[in-house]
Amino acid sequence: MNYIERVKQHFNDSAQIKILSAEVLSEVIVAAGNLIAQSFLANNKILICGNGGSAADAQHFSAELVNRYEMERPALPAIALTTDTSALTSIGNDYSFNEIFSKQIKALGQAGDILFAISTSGNSRNVVEAIHTAHDRKLFVIALTGKDGGEIASVLEPQDIEIRVPANLTSRIQEIHLVVIHCLCDLIDRQLFCTQEQFEITSA
Repeated sequence: MNYIERVKQHFNDSAQIKILSAEVLSEVIVAAGNLIAQSFLANNKILICGNGGSAADAQHFSAELVNRYEMERPALPAIALTTDTSALTSIGNDYSFNEIFSKQIKALGQAGDILFAISTSGNSRNVVEAIHTAHDRKLFVIALTGKDGGEIASVLEPQDIEIRVPANLTSRIQEIHLVVIHCLCDLIDRQLFCTQEQFEITSA
């Protein structure tokens, strides 16, 4: 096996799915960015969840919002529901792993907030339960998925947004998820903190 060619193939495959995703997802990413920005303007927050690599993405997104992305600006209210090990393990131990996010949403979520739910397969049971709870508490839902959207696609409501990566391989989906998160960070910053003149300069 030629390992150099295999590595090159990974890069080529990733580039191709990025090009496809740019065509398929740009409009819905802008819609999600608009929703998050409007939520922040209304003094709401974003709660973010996912498992495994998606948990890392949840924490990455939260950090970019609370701290900063690429420009100096005020902190934005974001909470990764994947970080409190005592809450996660106590809920998993006393109730069920399926409830580790939904119980936190019951405690922290308020009407008008956003649940940002990440699942490459769309079938993560605890993420599906989180979406149900978010609906019960009148949160908006933005779902970041892949493949065929899984069960998550079937439980979303008309006001929700699904950003579904057009790929089946988990690694490729995760790569696009990161690009989507960075796009959202940029869109949010530009909408909330850039004047038209600044926007034109940074876009040049």
